[in-house]
Amino acid sequence: MAHIKTAEQLRQLYKLPKGRPIDKVIKEFEPHSRNFIAHSPFLIIGTARSDGLGDVSPRGEEPGFVKVIDDTTLAIPDRPGNNRLDTLNNILERPAVGLIFFIPGVNETLRINGAAEIRDDDDLRELFAVNGRLPATVLVVKVNEIYLHCAKALMRSRLWDEDAKIKRCDFPTMGEMIRDQINADAEAEPNDAMIERYEQMLY
Repeated sequence: MAHIKTAEQLRQLYKLPKGRPIDKVIKEFEPHSRNFIAHSPFLIIGTARSDGLGDVSPRGEEPGFVKVIDDTTLAIPDRPGNNRLDTLNNILERPAVGLIFFIPGVNETLRINGAAEIRDDDDLRELFAVNGRLPATVLVVKVNEIYLHCAKALMRSRLWDEDAKIKRCDFPTMGEMIRDQINADAEAEPNDAMIERYEQMLY
């Protein structure tokens, strides 16, 4: 067997899940999932394009930037980015989303699956005001599944370990990488200049 094509072939290679991996899935926010989201400064959102190709995108700011609206609803502000609008356009076509929340120093993550809609209600946007600036839109996610994901992936990756980090100066800057990827003739933007530019447009 090489190319796995069916669920039956796949299951031959893995044990059936039972117990906690199945039982841990809940349908509504309770104190622990609410607390996890309140302490999370970073999440990844997965969507699917109309042609079926998958896409993931990061979201992050101060802990608590995602708000639980009620027992089955959360809201995520859309801050200034590159204006590709990949995630938002995908949601217009296919509302299903998958979220993974991270907390620095915690190896467990929180996973949420649901359906999103894009809102620009003034009262909703005002919940996410920072320095008087409002997000252009807010993602409102109706939740279908909530569950904690075990620590093994982050333990293997040593994601939070100080001695696992590399020195940023030992890695190419984003400007250098993009210049090389697209064979641009222009000089690569220095990393310090890029960070300064980003800081001026965070909100």
